[in-house]
Amino acid sequence: MKRKVYTSIEEFKEQNEYLNTNLPISESAAVLGENVIVGKKTVRNRLVCQPMEGCDGTADGRPGEKTVRRYIRFAEGGAGLIWFEATACTEEGRANPRQLWLTEKNIDSFKSIVDTIRETCLKKNGYAPIIIMQNTHSGRYSKPEGKPAPIIAYNNPIFEKDSPIDKECIITDDGIDRVKDMLISTAVLAEKAGFDGVDIKCCHRYLNSELLSAYNREGRYGGSLENRTRLLREAVAGAKASCSSDFIVTSRLNVYDGFEYPYGFGVSRDGGLDFDITEPVWLLKELYSLGVELVDITMGNPYFNPHVNRPFAIGPYSPEEHPLCGVARMLKGTARLKAEVPDMKIVASGLSFLGVAAPNVASAYIENGGFDLAGFGRTSFAYPEFAADIVNDGCMKKDKICICCSKCSEIMRGGDTPGCVIRDPMYTELYKDFKNRT
Repeated sequence: MKRKVYTSIEEFKEQNEYLNTNLPISESAAVLGENVIVGKKTVRNRLVCQPMEGCDGTADGRPGEKTVRRYIRFAEGGAGLIWFEATACTEEGRANPRQLWLTEKNIDSFKSIVDTIRETCLKKNGYAPIIIMQNTHSGRYSKPEGKPAPIIAYNNPIFEKDSPIDKECIITDDGIDRVKDMLISTAVLAEKAGFDGVDIKCCHRYLNSELLSAYNREGRYGGSLENRTRLLREAVAGAKASCSSDFIVTSRLNVYDGFEYPYGFGVSRDGGLDFDITEPVWLLKELYSLGVELVDITMGNPYFNPHVNRPFAIGPYSPEEHPLCGVARMLKGTARLKAEVPDMKIVASGLSFLGVAAPNVASAYIENGGFDLAGFGRTSFAYPEFAADIVNDGCMKKDKICICCSKCSEIMRGGDTPGCVIRDPMYTELYKDFKNRT
């Protein structure tokens, strides 16, 4: 069966029926143009540019020229919420030497890019987007100088196999306390820089996310559910206490890792890979009790099982399941969580493979109370004006959509600056150079 992004609604409906994925679809995408209230702020439509890291900052963590170019394109595109990419809270936690890193010394550069985003969108679309900064520590994927310098919560044989990472790299409880303090202080800096909110990042197996599955870790950050979620909960509480009441504190949250217990969060303890919502629901309710009104839901690990969190047409391997099955897992799982925390605003992920059907499927879920906002990641690279087209024309254009070819990820994994190789001429040329060098 073809693994191709859908260029017509009919093509999607045919495979949806054949695969028995039973994804709902609406005849209209009008609901995506509606406002959404988050705390004291208004998101002007239900479309989200997900945090897409460009690996194009400066050595001292400031946004570079390509960074500014990317966010101007996002701003012109009209999404109501721009989820600003992974920004390190400490140098040792940078995923690469060009990852953004917010500090007292470079805060003016962040103020400048936030102002540019708002002014550009206001001029182009008549409103300013809500801008949330993703606040991260990369943990086992830290490469601040371009070579692996992992800081892990525990040894994981699924990843490490016959080459376990030195136990000296396991972060101590005191070390996690220091990370918590840095996450909180960086949230304060994010508000000073003009962001509308901060995401205490807890996804894709970076440090905060890895702790969620630290079942066999000893100490204050391992074992019990309360301990495994301690860093996230206390960093969120600290950010809420340290920032103004207008400031959004949220998280992009992995609710399902896709690894067998005891190495995966949100997975049944009976063996296998079934999604178990018990612990994710508990965590969402805890976050809501702390005043978190918005959460961005994701799954999987882009380094290890990317078909789970970003189903692809072409990728580094051929998964057994069809990509549409991966989309269904993501969206149905998100809807199950929303049913348990109906008052929390939920951003859904994993929509890009749906192609032109994405707005209609997302609309059906929103109309049925499955989630509140539709997040687009790879699509933002390929088709930055997707939101304006959906809101103004009611659809996405088939000659603009992301084709889920994974070339943007290929560039990033190769240590270069990612973008859309197919739709953006700058990155078409960059990819040619990249392939010549590799």
